[in-house]
Amino acid sequence: MPHSTYQPERMGSAILSPTDAVEAGSFQSFTLVYTAGYFGIDDTGSIKIVQRFAGDIGKPQWSDPTAANYTTVEASNGAVLDVRYDPKMNIRPWDKTLFIRVIRGFLNEGDTITVRFGDRRQGSPGMRMQTFVESTFEFRVLVDAFATYNYVELPIQPTFPVVAGPAVTWKALLPTLRRSGETFRLGFKGEDKWGNPSDQVEGTFSLRANLPVRGLPERFSMSRGEAAKSIDGLSMEKPGDLLIDVLDSAGRVLCRSNPLRIAADAPLRSYWCDLHGQSEETIGTNSARELIEFARDRAFLDGMSHQGNDFQITTPFWNELNKLTREYNEDGRFIIFPGYEWSGNTGLGGDRNVMFMHEGRQIHRSSHALVDDTSDLKSDSNSAEQLFQALKDEDCVVFAHIGGRYADIKMAHDARIERSVEVHSDWGTFEWLVQDALEQGYRIGILANSDGHKGRQGASHPGASLFGAYGGLSCLLATDLTRAGLFDALRRRHHYATTGCRMVLDVRAAFDSEAMLYTDDPNLGAAQHTRGREAMMGDIVQSTDAAVEFTIEAHASAPIERLEIRNGLEVLETWRPYEATALGRRIRVIWEGSEYRGRGRQTIWDGGCTLEGNSFERFVPINMWNLDRKIEQTAPGALSWTALTTGGFGGFDAWLTDPRAGTLRIETPLVKCEISVADIGHEDMVFDAGGIRRRIRIFRLPDENPYREVKLSRRIALKPTGDNALYACLTQEDGHLIWSSPIYVFRDRSPA
Repeated sequence: MPHSTYQPERMGSAILSPTDAVEAGSFQSFTLVYTAGYFGIDDTGSIKIVQRFAGDIGKPQWSDPTAANYTTVEASNGAVLDVRYDPKMNIRPWDKTLFIRVIRGFLNEGDTITVRFGDRRQGSPGMRMQTFVESTFEFRVLVDAFATYNYVELPIQPTFPVVAGPAVTWKALLPTLRRSGETFRLGFKGEDKWGNPSDQVEGTFSLRANLPVRGLPERFSMSRGEAAKSIDGLSMEKPGDLLIDVLDSAGRVLCRSNPLRIAADAPLRSYWCDLHGQSEETIGTNSARELIEFARDRAFLDGMSHQGNDFQITTPFWNELNKLTREYNEDGRFIIFPGYEWSGNTGLGGDRNVMFMHEGRQIHRSSHALVDDTSDLKSDSNSAEQLFQALKDEDCVVFAHIGGRYADIKMAHDARIERSVEVHSDWGTFEWLVQDALEQGYRIGILANSDGHKGRQGASHPGASLFGAYGGLSCLLATDLTRAGLFDALRRRHHYATTGCRMVLDVRAAFDSEAMLYTDDPNLGAAQHTRGREAMMGDIVQSTDAAVEFTIEAHASAPIERLEIRNGLEVLETWRPYEATALGRRIRVIWEGSEYRGRGRQTIWDGGCTLEGNSFERFVPINMWNLDRKIEQTAPGALSWTALTTGGFGGFDAWLTDPRAGTLRIETPLVKCEISVADIGHEDMVFDAGGIRRRIRIFRLPDENPYREVKLSRRIALKPTGDNALYACLTQEDGHLIWSSPIYVFRDRSPA
């Protein structure tokens, strides 16, 4: 939706210097000079310099000229200016606003307003640039020349590129399940400190596999300008779990891949997807085409969907998205679904993600809030109930999402269409959404995606703004990499979710007697079924047995910290791969949870801890994605930190000089506690702070944990009535979480 279009060529001009490429997250200084046009600017008129919602450039400040982000503003004719910053003072997606009002005097044609972002003249290090790559970063200038608060965009806007920095971490990515003889690819990239694939990588690298791999080169090279490398056409003849190390020219291991399981007979294969992201045409960053190519070529995804906010998707852009999905969809290589985020207010049902099997379908928006063309207004679905009705005959799937407008699935849900819920995204972790569904008796699968706004679908670092978590991934277990194959996996809930890692996971239930395995939910009407003695994640099963053998097999990308076996809302068992006798000098302090369900869910954990009668030998942060928020050791027995959570968790591991001596004191705005170090053991010590699972947990770990694999079976008694929603939640030591979709077992009907 545009601002006024009245004579923009007479509203002045803006020139920015410098306009050279800058490194993401670096400190820079820019001078923007606005020159008034023919109309000048009247007394109490103003200009706005706006940036995208997703941007995380430093917040301008004018109080400390020696500190970061110091900004100065002056008028050439001496007019007095009122200068303010407000993150929500303009029409989205250009929300973030530096507001400059002329409050005493006025501007004539040719008068200037000079804005120095990161003014270094008095010692400021400069303005901290946004932390992600953008080909056309923009200081967009709007002018209210007539003091009407009706703004005109300047016809030419100053832009410059933001580029990745040097690589500081390395990633090697594989799929997680393939058959013997099937081809697969290895993806490799270096990322800068903010998670951007770096195009400054150059040199020769060596590959070392734990098992024989056909087609795997001993070495490969990368040259400056390449941001990622794909090594295709690999295969293995013999079953096993493959790991590949990447070494530099000096023989140092840079990284190890996630595990890939090669099975002699695997009817389903794993396909890694991020089914939720946005581009600059709505509220994200970079073009939709760039987003798609990043997902395929730099995140090494198998599948994705662009999910723009519907009230920003014009009909021409909807048509363009459909052209792009048709262009980039390629069976066996990369699958992309046409779709959108139905973005209704929570009071009308809240966010839902819609994915179509085919292009050319009608978009049913929640509103036309930012779409001026109302010629198709009758196609709107203003509530979730209306959406489900409009989609009832479509070849589509829907899943519930927590973002700005959280989904209320208790208010509206259609099991025919809405097959899953999104437990995790850049916005945070939302297990309460899964619990809402299970409380209502819904038979849902569990997905995780990014809802990335920073142009990095499939590898979505949250950056330094409101987003509190690394973007999630969904592993779809499908017969083949086609739209039909992935849709079948989604409809049958044959998938698991992670907070961004790639894990091998197999969850099954075995029955003593033959059970009925339904191909669809029998609650929706007559459903086909087969008889068998085993079910996989997502299956719906009717059994006459009193108990079931529940088996979890996993090979993780990092050591396993714990595994929870759940039946619906109940945690049946928390298993750890080590015994209490293995615990050592390492303690783990975790802060987690959220304020409430809505946009203001951020919980601040700024604080510190002290050790009396002991000291910290070293510490390692957990899930501290925002580099502006740090943990620092201020004394041998003291740590301080700035941290927030949005439903997930963060924290640190600390190795103590003495494993049992002394007293640990923690002080945060929400939790203040004192613990004897000797009392910290195998089980969590929990200090609740209200909100949604908002708390601090403290427990002890072995000094080193080598356990990355588990195969665990438990005999689980089945409830005689209602569903037994059996699933697993695993926690890796590196802070990643993994959820299997539940197996739904019920006993309260006579076999057909």
